[in-house]
Formats: sequence, structure tokens, C-alpha cells
Amino acid sequence: MAAPFAMRISCGAREDVHTPPTNTLWFKDFAYSGGIPANATRPSFTTPPLKTLRYFPLSDGPENCYNLNGVPIGHYSVRTFFGLIAQPSFDNEPLFDISVEGTQIGSLSSGWTDHDDQVFAEARVFLADSTASLCLHSTGHGDPAIVSIEILQVDDRAYYFGPDWGRGTILRTVKRLSCGNGKPKFDADYSGDQWGGDRFWDSVTTFQSGYDQERSTEESIAQASLPPNFYPEGLYQTAIIGTSQQPDLDYTMDVDPNRNYSVWLHFAEIDALVTGAGERVFDVLINGDTVFRGVDIIKMSGDHYTALVLNTTVPVSGRTLTIRFLPKTGNIAIINAIEVFEIIIAESKTSVDEVRTLQTLKDELMLPLRFGWNGDPCVPQQHPWSGIDCRFNSTSNNWVIDGLGLNNQGLRGFLSPNVSGLRHLQSINLSGNSIQGSIPSSLGTIASLELLDLSYNFLNGSIPESLGQLTSLKKLNLNGNSLSGRVPAALGGRLLHGASFNFTDNAGLCGIPGLPTCGPHLSAGAKVGIAFGACVALLLLVMCAVCWWKRRQNILRTQQIAAREAPYAKARTHFSRDIQLARHQNHGHARSAAENGPSLLS
Repeated sequence: MAAPFAMRISCGAREDVHTPPTNTLWFKDFAYSGGIPANATRPSFTTPPLKTLRYFPLSDGPENCYNLNGVPIGHYSVRTFFGLIAQPSFDNEPLFDISVEGTQIGSLSSGWTDHDDQVFAEARVFLADSTASLCLHSTGHGDPAIVSIEILQVDDRAYYFGPDWGRGTILRTVKRLSCGNGKPKFDADYSGDQWGGDRFWDSVTTFQSGYDQERSTEESIAQASLPPNFYPEGLYQTAIIGTSQQPDLDYTMDVDPNRNYSVWLHFAEIDALVTGAGERVFDVLINGDTVFRGVDIIKMSGDHYTALVLNTTVPVSGRTLTIRFLPKTGNIAIINAIEVFEIIIAESKTSVDEVRTLQTLKDELMLPLRFGWNGDPCVPQQHPWSGIDCRFNSTSNNWVIDGLGLNNQGLRGFLSPNVSGLRHLQSINLSGNSIQGSIPSSLGTIASLELLDLSYNFLNGSIPESLGQLTSLKKLNLNGNSLSGRVPAALGGRLLHGASFNFTDNAGLCGIPGLPTCGPHLSAGAKVGIAFGACVALLLLVMCAVCWWKRRQNILRTQQIAAREAPYAKARTHFSRDIQLARHQNHGHARSAAENGPSLLS
């Protein structure tokens, strides 16, 4: 049989790590999450021998997640160990909640560092999309800190408990006990099969001191490490049995009220004094109700030293769960191991498209870091995102966003058309921020929108005509911005039907009672015509300017040429004038001779 998929992460490690005694490989957690790496203090010897952890300051947001890719589809045991930051300035025992795939599987309570089986959270889950998401949710008591994450594949039929078992069910480990064993162990310590998920078995040597006793054997146990659960053989080699003074056995544990629990009881007849069927018969009662009658281990398992597993599901309304083994034949009861799981219906997740839209808005609105907005916005239901209202959509069987309330939160970005991706919104309140830019026309496509408050921001431009299409809109606040232009007529008409709109403190708005009167209204075609005419006029101006410039250049060029030829031109001018003067003088003399007549010669 091929080895199961296994991913182990050493949180805060800068390089991959191998740990003794099995040389187990732990991958560094680079690029999986945010937070801050630090040196770790192990609160328990059960914590893996790793030297680092990763913690998440509340200033970085209340939800922080590891999102792991490349996990094959299947059933897994998901386990995370917690740690203490090795610095005296930090709270030595942070309290926080843990979720897997959007379903809460653990909640640390005060004193968890004193209990070996409380230093980790573990659940059996089905991973359907090749990813695994594990989130830590702050409760305001110290910074969540995590040492390791394990994602260990198990058999697809592991821990089948009845018709309610399936992909939509999570089994949260509440208690796992190895009875009569003085040392807590993992499956690996028992040399158990890897397909068992390397379970941790806490040890208990007595339920009530002086009223029961331990039993152990070195005999081999048959039918132990079988699919689908692959229990280690060593689990059945120890037991707690009653005494002649107290033949029955009682074990009581604390549980959360009003939950369903899956109880798994492990038996093997390892007492040499019991030699055949019918010699030890007892009933099993849980909280006073008989759940198994006439349990005869040898008869039901087939032999001595043979494993027998019984499972039942019980509802518990109180805060304790008591298991009682009451003998009927023979004088004492026996139990080898106990497992108790809380049955949790896996949370339906939020619409993938709407989660993507919120992540985009987170960046565009420049959401402060303290909001976090990591993981799923609606689940676990105990920890929804701040500023988000959710509603379960029974038609699509998922959660959707029906409210966005981020008023007075210091937003400094812009509201993009992507907001229309939240198509189930009934209210948007982004007032009292520093949001810039224009109002996206895509808001007009959110048909369910009843309240839109964008007041007291730095919005500019006109009010989109598309807002007039929001027939469900009852309250619209756009006051305190820098909007301009005519208020859409459809919005103005809505005021007559009891809607509440506020457009004040926008110097450029006009068109409804209470606002200035608008100038002549131009249709879209007229606006296009004017724009076209302006472009043509601008083109003609440019052409005239080019022609003038070319003519001017020609004139300047002619003047430059004339300036270069000036000396020669002057000489030619003087010469021509002298000639003209000479001709003028000769012409004068000739006229005088003619006037005087011919000379008389003697």
C-alpha cells in the first residue's frame, strides 16, 4: 500500500528541519502566511521538538491564515501545535480560536499550557479543492502563536460513524486515552501504520485511585492495525479493570453542551483469568443511557487478545460526558482505550467570486492593516470580518455579502467598478472617509441595494444616471463631496415616493428642489456635437498657426539672405546712382546747347 500524503510545517523556520527520533521532515513556512517568526518555548513534551514559531500581533488584524496548496483531494487529519514566545515581554499564555476550512475546531482556554492534550487542536476533515486553509482568530488575549501544522492523509472511510458521516462532516478530537498506560504516546511511538494519522494518545492509569487497577500484556493482539482506522497494536496491550470493591468503571470528562459526540471504545481481553466467552459481560452507559448491552469481548471479537471496537453517537445537553462500564456477569469491567470526537457540520463557505471582490476592494480602498480580512469573510460564524454583513443563500448553499459598513475608518483609496461584484448588497456605508475619484456607474447594477451612504468623502464628477435604476433604494447620502452636474431625473422623482436623499454640500450639483437651477440641458448627442465642433475648431486653429509659422519662417529666411548680401548691394547701388547722375548732367548740357542754337565760327 502506497504511503499517505503528509505535509508538516515548522512555523517560523527559515529552512527545512528534521527532528528525532524518526528523522521527521518539517518544511519551512516561508510565503505561507504573514506574522512574525520568533524563538519558541515548548509548553509540553508532546509538542514537536521545534525551535521556532510564528505569532500574529493583533495590530495586523484579528484573523490570520495559512493557505496551503498542492494537497490531494481526500480525508485528512489536520493538527496544529501551539507555543509560547521565548521573550519575557510577551503574554505567556495567549488565548485564541482555530478554524480549518472555515469551521472552528478549537478554542484555547486559560490553563491550556498545563494539559498535554490541550497544546494542540486536531480534526478529521475532507479537503475537496487541493488546498487547505487553517486560520487563527484572536480573542483579544495575547498574540496567537503556532509552532507547527500537520496535514496527514487518512483512509477515506476512517472513523465512519453512520449515515451522517461524509464530506460535510468534521470530527474534532476532544479526548483520546490509552488506559493503563503510564506514558502518553503517538502512533509512531507504537510503530503504528502511517495511514492512522499519527494520533496522540494521552495516558491514564486510573479513573478513581484505589478503585481500579492496571493490566498489561506482551502478547500479540489480533485484528488491531486494520483498515480503515489502523489502530496500533500496542494500544490494546494495556487496560484498566475494576476491582472486587468497585467492579464497575466510570470515566467523566468535560464537554461543550448541546453537541453531538462520536464515542469509540476499544477492548481486548488481556486478563489471563478470563478464559472464555460469557465469563466477562457488561453494559456500557453514557450519561445514564445504556448504549451497549451485554458486551462480551471474547464472544464479539472471536478470541483472547483480539481487538474489538465499538462506536456510538450521543447527544449531550450538559457540560459533562460520563462513560460507565457496568458488569453483568463476572465481577469486574475492562477498558483499553477511549476516543471522543465532537461531530461538527462543516460550514458552507462564502461565494468565491464575492471573496475575490472583497480582496480587490481591500487594496483599492486602502483598508487599514488592523482589519485583517484574511480567510473567509463569513465563516467561522464566530469570527466574521469586521465591516462585513453576511447572509446565507439557501439557493446556492453558500454565504453572500449583503452589507458593507466601513464608515469613519480612514479609507484613502477609491471606489472602483469592482464593487458591483458584491451583487447581493443591501447596504453600503463608506461615509466619513477620504475616498477619492468618481462614483462608479456599476453601482446601478446592484438591484438589491437599499442604502448607499458615500457622504463626507472627496468624490468628484457627476452622479451616474445608473443610480436611477436602483428601484429598491430608500436612502442615498452623497452630501459633503465635490460632485457636480445635474442630479439624475429618476432620483429626483424618487423623492416623491418617500425616499430619503441628501445632496447638500456639493457646490456643483443642480436640478432638484433645494439645489441651484441647472443651465440649458444638453442631450448626449448635443454634447457629442459640441465636442466634435470644438475639436474641428481646434484643428483649424492649429492649421492656421502652422501656416503663419511657416510664412514667418520664410520672411525671416529672406531677411537673413538680404543681410548677408548687404555690402555688395550697397556698392551696386552707389555705382548705379553715379551713372544716373552722370547721365543727368550730360543730358542737361545737351539741352542748353540746343536752346542756345549752333555756335558761329569765325
